[in-house]
Amino acid sequence: MAMPIALVLSGCSSDGGNGGGGSGDENTLTVWTWDPAFNIYAMQEAEKVYQQDNPDFKLEIVETPWDDLQTKLTTLAQSQEFDELPDILLMQNNAFQKNLINYPDVFTDITDSGIDFSEFPQAVADYSTLDGANYGVPFDAGTAIGAYRTDVLAEAGYTIEDFTDITWSEFQTKAEDVLAKTGKPLLSGQAGSSDMIMMMLQSAGASLFDKEGNPTIADNAVLEEAIEVYANLVKSGVFVEVNSWDEYISTFVNGSVAGTINGVWIVGSIQTAEDQAGNWGVTNLPKLDGVSGATNYSANGGSSWVVTSNANVDLATDFLAKTFGGSTELYDTILPKAGAVANWIPAGDSDVYGQPVDFFGGQAIFADVVAFGAEVPSNNTGVYYYEGRDSVSAAITKIIGGADVKTSLEEAQATVEFAMG
Repeated sequence: MAMPIALVLSGCSSDGGNGGGGSGDENTLTVWTWDPAFNIYAMQEAEKVYQQDNPDFKLEIVETPWDDLQTKLTTLAQSQEFDELPDILLMQNNAFQKNLINYPDVFTDITDSGIDFSEFPQAVADYSTLDGANYGVPFDAGTAIGAYRTDVLAEAGYTIEDFTDITWSEFQTKAEDVLAKTGKPLLSGQAGSSDMIMMMLQSAGASLFDKEGNPTIADNAVLEEAIEVYANLVKSGVFVEVNSWDEYISTFVNGSVAGTINGVWIVGSIQTAEDQAGNWGVTNLPKLDGVSGATNYSANGGSSWVVTSNANVDLATDFLAKTFGGSTELYDTILPKAGAVANWIPAGDSDVYGQPVDFFGGQAIFADVVAFGAEVPSNNTGVYYYEGRDSVSAAITKIIGGADVKTSLEEAQATVEFAMG
């Protein structure tokens, strides 16, 4: 829900704020983030946890939609107005390297802050790591899941276990069988979106860029395999392409499609279909056939907390270390209401994470997802990651329309190289 950018939300306090710069108060931190029901709610609960031992502590939370936050950060960095930065801000993982490389003076190195980064999945911590130094605290998991209607699978003679630890060719065969027997496809997504391709690519530890940030779109064997898999899914009818995000959500909420593959945050949308309660199950992803390093694990989405160069660093890092990097209580609180699955691995041992979820047939899906997250391969993003995604999205549209794969990817590579200058 979009709200005015200057709205200041204080988690447990009523103090206002001007939305610009660190608080200047030795017991107060200013935070820029978005989404009242998810990120802001999590910060408000983190404030309560930290106040148990620090009763004078306060947060001034400035609701700032991601696009606005990125614009503000870019403007302040380019004008060198670092004193207008908050103490802490939230950054999308896929944008982290671009900002860190382009605007290093925005960030504080928090490697030696007392936060144990080994307690986060390496693939997630890598988003906010540069030259061996840590610049972000991972928050919500974008760990990918396969979620399917167990009643529809049963009608076709399958269980969720039949879709666990399988390859994409096995998925294709089984999904075609489900479609033939029930009339329901298992997957859907936005036409022209590269999300599914990116998840396939990362599941094999591959990327659109090398470690130096150079594009590797042309002659990328793993990318070509992923696109071939995707094209086959679409052409066989087991993956339905739609025109918008709302249409995508509607496909499985209204029951016309019997599953989805996406980041775990998608379970919030799935559970809006109350009439389907008890008839869903969650498992890992199919893996690419014949690809070295291929796994059944990937990610889509996720974000990390940044301590800025304008921060009260000692207070900000202590707060993050004792909440998002150290409090089972915090994650136990925000999981049921917001579905905020932790990247902090010890949270997965909590009784709350192990509790069965009735909507998913009594499966303890959140404990499973934390275990999945620890297996996700790293992904090189780099400065031009979004340009790379956009060019591949355009290539996919051409390929589905009958264009040559190699030629389309060569054109996509040229587009990115032109953008890089």
